[in-house]
Amino acid sequence: MLMTERHRLGQEVDALADRLGRDRTSLIPILLEVKRKYHTLDAFALQVIADHLGIHPVEVNSVASFYAFLGSGRQGRFVIRLCRTISCDMQGKRRVSRQLENDLGITFGQTTADGKFTLEWANCMGMCDQGPALLVNDQVYTRVTPEKVHEILEACRRVFGVHAKESKEVVIR
Repeated sequence: MLMTERHRLGQEVDALADRLGRDRTSLIPILLEVKRKYHTLDAFALQVIADHLGIHPVEVNSVASFYAFLGSGRQGRFVIRLCRTISCDMQGKRRVSRQLENDLGITFGQTTADGKFTLEWANCMGMCDQGPALLVNDQVYTRVTPEKVHEILEACRRVFGVHAKESKEVVIR
């Protein structure tokens, strides 16, 4: 049976609601799962989630727009967040940010044309004694240098090998 992406989204949200619950306490976990899989939370997705949880779409949109990690814009497969606090700034954040921008060819707040990488600023990751700190999806990197940026980006790029599946996780030691 041919299934549209919207129909698939509806089935997946239904399965998530079965697993996580069909009330307000499940809203953020479901939003995170949908964002992780589809890299965006568009109006249709918010409506589907609202329908499955029995709450108004405005409430779903309010939560999704409040949290930076849930922003409605399309994000790349790898969302790279660099801490912009003063402690990371004092430990070389500018060099790291320039290296990221040069290597990816985008500035912070943008996604690469191929949809693989998004650069964002983060306010604090709680790693002030180990800065500059960087977050790639859910993985934290500390004491990041411009040289380490190359390693991190190459590990991410290996996921996109000729026959690689996008579900492969990146681990850099």
